Amino acid sequence: MQRETGDHLAAAASQQQALALSRDLGYHHGQAYALNELGVVQRETGDYPAAAASHRQALALFRDLGNVLGQAEALNRLGELATRTSATWQARERHTQALAIAQETGAPLEQARALEGLGQARLQDGNPGQAAAQLRQALAIYQRIAAPGAQRVRETLRQYGLEQPPVNPPTIRNASPGVSERPTT
Repeated sequence: MQRETGDHLAAAASQQQALALSRDLGYHHGQAYALNELGVVQRETGDYPAAAASHRQALALFRDLGNVLGQAEALNRLGELATRTSATWQARERHTQALAIAQETGAPLEQARALEGLGQARLQDGNPGQAAAQLRQALAIYQRIAAPGAQRVRETLRQYGLEQPPVNPPTIRNASPGVSERPTT
């Protein structure tokens, strides 16, 4: 919550505390999740090397634990960081790996995050056609699971002029058999 409200110092302190407690207790899943969230805070404050290290450590722990959903999340976070640092080829690679895991495990939130990340990387690469397709797929998933990412993706599509025009239903005339339109006088 602290991260969402912009209190990055408190968020970093909370994640450091969670990480230390998890290490003290030998709770490896807790360590991995705390590292991943710490990496997000570090990315948002511009400390990209520390963010990369935190996400890589989280990914390694998730792999050691066999937590494939955690792996997808860490890969998506690494992809987001790569996009932020203009390493779009690496972003695409990470998000593609995350997408494969998320599809295999049936994790819609990570599928949507991966598709959104792929779309963002395609936008940076100057490929709006592919970006739009991936962003629309992400939007559909976010909407289906009522995730807050939907608004962010809608705004991205709007910002780049990639939103789909609304579909107008066809005009129905003479819906009742035997009824004809009368000219108005």
